[in-house]
Amino acid sequence: MDTLPRNQVLSRMSNDIIKLLPSLEEVYKDFHANPELSMQEVRTAKIAATLIKKFGYEVHEQVGVTGVVGLLKNGEGPTVMLRADMDALPMAEKTGLPYASDKKGKTADGETVDISHMCGHDLHVTWLMGAAELLASHRDLWRGTLMVVFQPGEEIGAGAKAMIDDGMKERFPKPDIILGQHVMVGEAGTVGYRAGAILSAGDSMHIKMYGRGAHGSMPQNAIDPVIIAASTVMRLQTIVSRELSSLESGVLTVGALQAGTKENIIPDDAVIKLNMRTYDDNVRRRMIDAVHRICYAECQASNTDHPPKFTTIDSYPVTENDINATATLAAAFKDHFAERTYETAPAAASEDFSVFGREWKVPYVFWFVGCTEKSAWQKAVASGDINQIPSNHSSKFSPQIHPTLQTGLETILVGALTWLEKA
Repeated sequence: MDTLPRNQVLSRMSNDIIKLLPSLEEVYKDFHANPELSMQEVRTAKIAATLIKKFGYEVHEQVGVTGVVGLLKNGEGPTVMLRADMDALPMAEKTGLPYASDKKGKTADGETVDISHMCGHDLHVTWLMGAAELLASHRDLWRGTLMVVFQPGEEIGAGAKAMIDDGMKERFPKPDIILGQHVMVGEAGTVGYRAGAILSAGDSMHIKMYGRGAHGSMPQNAIDPVIIAASTVMRLQTIVSRELSSLESGVLTVGALQAGTKENIIPDDAVIKLNMRTYDDNVRRRMIDAVHRICYAECQASNTDHPPKFTTIDSYPVTENDINATATLAAAFKDHFAERTYETAPAAASEDFSVFGREWKVPYVFWFVGCTEKSAWQKAVASGDINQIPSNHSSKFSPQIHPTLQTGLETILVGALTWLEKA
């Protein structure tokens, strides 16, 4: 058959998209009500694997513990990888939705916690399942190889690496492009793209500072780790305010300072847990170096017997979209979504999506799909209260299902069909 423009290919699918939405809504609500913690996404993975197997994909399960990879080879052409993350968060849901989660589970440390999809990964999986079904049902409209990846463990920064370490590069064809997306606060039905850095790098550290304990009435016999840690926390704030240029961007937050058990006991040690966000690899390196320098110096100033101990909690690279590929996809989005697509500012959140592109050394593009009810969004914009809208990781984060469900589904289809050969 003659080659069809992408918008005509999508128009051939339009009726099937509408017909599929009710069943996808039920899938989404089921995932939302049955969340699973990072690297424990057994049920979610099985549902995704069963569906794509039904539509003719070559399915590989338990890639990187619970990951699923589906391959659909449909003649000569590019290999396009589409990725969705599956895991939920260890937190209670307070949305009051009829399909809200009341699930509990155990973390890797054995702690019993509430579990909920307060980041939107349930939507991501639903979108990719829908796109996988539609593209398989319309194989007469495109040529190439489709690789759909359902990834575990994004919330702990471990899933993408686990899949790569499980031989993903050796077991599966090298993609020509890797595509991914995230539901975010923003007007529902809109799509935000950006060339270059769209998500920050994220680095979290556990720092143990050693002192020498003693009775609270005899501080001369102690090396007080509470004082050391308190001084360190204050000094760490100068990294951004005094070591970065006003033209550079960085965030450093100390989220925990833990020491001692009783008011009259000077403890033996103290713990600092901190998180950093950066958009530039050079800034990231300088900030990490500065954290180490300051912690060592504060311990030396107090004449401790042991240097501080640093443990990485998690580490996410910058998500830096390929400039040329983003321009190509932005044009496709504008062609399909018209005024509903826009160039977004970078977000201070972090993702491990880029690990795939970095490891394979191929271009990747990541984008945002808005999920906030239109009138609520417009009211918040007009009043300057956007920060009052419950966002990702809020216990009240509640994406509007329609038109968010259809928009996210269509962005994947537009992205895939932009690179797949037209039949």
